[in-house]
Amino acid sequence: MRGISACTSSHRLRQQKSAPTISAATFCTALFIAFLPGQTLAAGVIEETQKQNTDWTAIIMFTIFVGASLWITKWAAKRTRSAADFYTAGGGITGFQNGLAIAGDFMSAASFLGISAAVMATGFDGLIYAIGFQVGWPLITFMLAERLRNLGRFTFADVVAYRLQQVPVRIFAASGTLVVVLFYLIAQMVGAGQLIKLLFGLDYHYAVVIVGLLMMAYVLFGGMTATTWVQIIKACLLLGGASFMAFMVMAQYGFSPEKLFTAAVGIKKSAAIMGPGGFVKDPVSAISLGIALMFGTAGLPHILMRFFTVPDAREARKSVLWATTWIGYFYILTFIIGFGAIVFVSTNPEFLDANGILRGGSNMAAVHLANAIGGNIFLGFMSAVAFATILAVVAGLTLSGASAVAHDLYASALKKGKASSSEELKISKLTTVALGIIAMFLGIVFEKQNVAFMVSLAFAIAASANFPALILSVLWKGCTTRGAVAGGFAGLLAALVMTMLSDAVWVATLGNPPGSAPFPYSSPAIFSMPLAFLCIWVVSICDQSPQAQKEREAFADQKIRSETGLGAFKPTAH
Repeated sequence: MRGISACTSSHRLRQQKSAPTISAATFCTALFIAFLPGQTLAAGVIEETQKQNTDWTAIIMFTIFVGASLWITKWAAKRTRSAADFYTAGGGITGFQNGLAIAGDFMSAASFLGISAAVMATGFDGLIYAIGFQVGWPLITFMLAERLRNLGRFTFADVVAYRLQQVPVRIFAASGTLVVVLFYLIAQMVGAGQLIKLLFGLDYHYAVVIVGLLMMAYVLFGGMTATTWVQIIKACLLLGGASFMAFMVMAQYGFSPEKLFTAAVGIKKSAAIMGPGGFVKDPVSAISLGIALMFGTAGLPHILMRFFTVPDAREARKSVLWATTWIGYFYILTFIIGFGAIVFVSTNPEFLDANGILRGGSNMAAVHLANAIGGNIFLGFMSAVAFATILAVVAGLTLSGASAVAHDLYASALKKGKASSSEELKISKLTTVALGIIAMFLGIVFEKQNVAFMVSLAFAIAASANFPALILSVLWKGCTTRGAVAGGFAGLLAALVMTMLSDAVWVATLGNPPGSAPFPYSSPAIFSMPLAFLCIWVVSICDQSPQAQKEREAFADQKIRSETGLGAFKPTAH
């Protein structure tokens, strides 16, 4: 332990004596809030974030990343000439590349900060989020990836509407997509604004505008090509940084997990950290959270959209295989980092305040560990990676929102499929600008709010609205347009209402007295998702209209295409 911290002790002493730069450590706190669904450890941090002096090490690394990503955008702009290029990078992304990009889209900074902090606080129980996220991937691998690529072109609504009526299905799908994107975007913009404010010492409003403009530049000029490569680079940086941290922790114990866990148990003075406990307050909330994380993964529009960037179903399967590999490896690293924080951070007075509490809050476990093993340079590197994470996720979300409006609503529902590629591309770019402006506005409006519940709601909505309609339209012959739309909207509204009546909104956001929330659980998915499935089944069974009969008869053709790829859309890559 002394060996790790000796190389940076003089740096920390200088930090303690100088003006409070706070550097990457504090700004990562705001980042954590914006990403981790339902994580109560982060409550109230955004409200306490103050504008600080600049951290030049982090700024230099941040500038290098932004410059590199803008160069990628310029390169990608030359390759973006059609709607297929804009939405799916012309279908020219390989399975390995797409797997890394999906991992980059999915591995948020909250996974890095939040899960490691939860492991430090509760041990084994801290992996509940990691397990929930990870378990969703086999579902996508075996049930959806190949069928998505064979049946769709640009959005998951293409798949749901393959044999169903275009207009009502696409209106529902676009509604679900935009609600998910909206709640995600608010969270990202608030977190990103806090990061820039702390890095540059800017006012929060200017910081949000800067992030919004960068996001619009990536999507407007580079489309999916630029977004994909930004995500790939960010995934490599995050995996590299986390690997270095885990390697340094294990090196201190001869690469023996048993020795590391024994040391952690000794510091905690309890073997309970090696077993399950009471991380979630009640069994219903625990099961509901798990359902939202697992099935929400299979309903996130910006994740599903990535399966249309590969040339065929084989590459789509490879995408999920590689994404699962990288994400699983990453969560193993966060587990090691969390236990490393118990050993090297939790009892080190250099990282504790006068009351013995971790400086910057419990979410700073991984950040302090990065400081301990690499000093300010490594801390600055991880800060730049954290900001790269935000830009990559925001760009992917904006692109999925733009595709929902331009492809699902404008080209398919309004123009009945008769819109030209140039018209659709123009609407996409106008939507990107509109979403960027809305995101900046909402980011400013919600500056003082705890927005952690918004990401949790996004997962719950994806599990309750998008996933039931998607899976039943693909696998069940009896699914009809009326059933899919009725069930999808039922799940969407139920998830929204129950979340608004939960502690996360009713008490934490609206300021009502503790214990007064009408909905007593932290996640609505255990109720709203079964409701959506039930509505789809009941309405479809009761629908005996001629149109419903035609939709059932068309299932055989859909099944052949979904399983063989005959007739699948094949965009031309440049």
